[in-house]
Parts: sequence; C-alpha cells; structure tokens
Amino acid sequence: MKAYVIEQTGGPEVLQLRDIPSPAPTADEVLIRVRAFGLNRAETYLRAGKMGAISAPRVPGIEAVGEVIQDPSGQLRTGQRVVTAMGGMQFTRNGSYAEQVTVLRNNVIALDDTSLSWEQLATLPEAYLTVWGALDKSLGIQKGQTLLVRGGTSSVGLAAITYAKARGLKVIATTRNPENSQRLYQAGADAVVVDNGDIAPRIREIAPDGVDAALEIVGAPTLRDTLKTLRPFGAVSVIGLLGGAPTLEQFHLMQDLPAGVRLNFFPSGLFGTPALPLQDTPLPWLAKELAAKRIPSIHTRTFAFDEVREAHRLMESDRALGKLVVVL
Repeated sequence: MKAYVIEQTGGPEVLQLRDIPSPAPTADEVLIRVRAFGLNRAETYLRAGKMGAISAPRVPGIEAVGEVIQDPSGQLRTGQRVVTAMGGMQFTRNGSYAEQVTVLRNNVIALDDTSLSWEQLATLPEAYLTVWGALDKSLGIQKGQTLLVRGGTSSVGLAAITYAKARGLKVIATTRNPENSQRLYQAGADAVVVDNGDIAPRIREIAPDGVDAALEIVGAPTLRDTLKTLRPFGAVSVIGLLGGAPTLEQFHLMQDLPAGVRLNFFPSGLFGTPALPLQDTPLPWLAKELAAKRIPSIHTRTFAFDEVREAHRLMESDRALGKLVVVL
C-alpha cells in the first residue's frame, strides 16, 4: 500500500510517499481502508520535530474515515463505514496518511446511516470531538452562556463556533486579521474582536461581567489576557497552541489567575483511552447535525493523496480558514 512516511523531521518535503507493507490487524484491532482524513496541526508539529524526537519511519495522521476491510472479532462487517481518531495514531502506532490503517476496535465508531460524503465526514472527528470534550466534559457549558473562542479562524476554532451556536451559546470570536471577520460571522459568531494581544477591555465592553467560558486556541502568548475576560467562577480550557511553545514564563498564581476562575488543558489524546472511549462521544449526533445543515460545514478545501505536502504548506500559512481534507 502507499503511505506517507517521515524518516527525519523538517518541512513538508520530508513527507515521503512510499510503498510499504499493508498492516495486518491483531485480535483487538480493525483494518480500515482510508477514504479520507482531515489535516491537523499535530501532524505538522510531529513532522517539524516540535513534539520531540520520533522513532523513524513514522506514518503521521490522527484521524480517518473509511470502510472496514477486516475485523477479526466479527463485530464490524466488511465494507462498513467507520470513523476513527487518536487512540495512539501517529504516536504509538502508524497514523492515517495511508491507504490502509489498523486501529484498536474500541477506537472505531460505525456510521452506517450517514448521508455525508467522505470529505464532509472527515471534517468531524478531531476538531469537533476536541470542542465537545472541552466544552461539555471540561467546562460544563450551559445554554445561554457566553463563550470566548480565542483563535476563531483555525479549524478547531470554527468548529467551536458552530458547535457552541448549536448548543445555544452566545459566541465571541477573535481573529488577528480584520479581513477574516466575515468568515467568523458566517460560522455563527455573535461578535468578532480583532486580536491585538490585549482584548480583555474590548471583551468587557461586550460582556461587562465577563464571559462564562473561554477556549484558548492560541496558547501561552495570550493566556494571561484570556484569563482577564472571565467572570468569577468562569473557566478556560486550553485546546490549541497556535502561538508556539506551551510554556508561560513566570506565571503568578495569585496575580495571573483570577479569583475563582478554573483553568485546564484538554488534549485530544484523551480520546481512545479508558478515560474517554470514542464510543462515548457524540459523533453520530454530530454527523446528523452536519447532514441536516444545523451545524455549518467548516470544510474549505480538498486535496488529492499526492498533494499532502501542498496541504501542509497551506495549513502552516494560516490561510486555510477552515478544515483541510485529503481524499483517497
């Protein structure tokens, strides 16, 4: 089978399309024919060496949609449409940048009745599950609350806006580029703030008592300012690191962390672990909402399998303004 292999870290050029042996599933695995996969920053970080040393060769990719080729247990039938995400892909096992992938059976969800195309289905797993996990599991959002999405034009930011609106929240979203404001309004944002690094005063004009919850997607460079936007007993969840290294110099617990405000980090790596099995997520509901157009699509561009390097370049340029998908 053909797969992208990383043998050394670097730019998009280190993604090498190779012929490698097809994987064989063990008793607790499923072999999937990959029909499409979404692209994620985690894959560019792995490729660039930002996640530390890797054992080479490595096939990247943390999500996929496709059809079952083989399930040794017989629980899933051949040809069944399935979705998978995380569960160690690209980290402890080969990932989804391949024609076929083996994944743990308990990290697979069957979606037999969906009318979505492969490329639309591929927009869902990583982005929307991360948002659902942060908002529902970590922050415990409630209908009518106000949410700040800092880093709104990223794929996960756009997913956050559309999901939050479907859940009945008021959404304030940020962008560094005023020209991208319309994209955020199209996704459903109630208010858009141009991010100059010091947005807390502007947020307080929109929500004088502070926002109920915030998703920090930029990361360390803006976290202190994001914390200033929260109401007492509000909460912020860090779900992205678009701004660079995940370290904050001289963070002062009493001065930088407002009284009563909760701060947590929600990594998508939790999916597929005993703490958060993929079967416990609302992927089937998300697919139905997207198919019914109650959640707007965040898909912006589709690439062929031999265009993955080009897709990485676009993603790293910060000009994608939505989810990039590769179709095989």
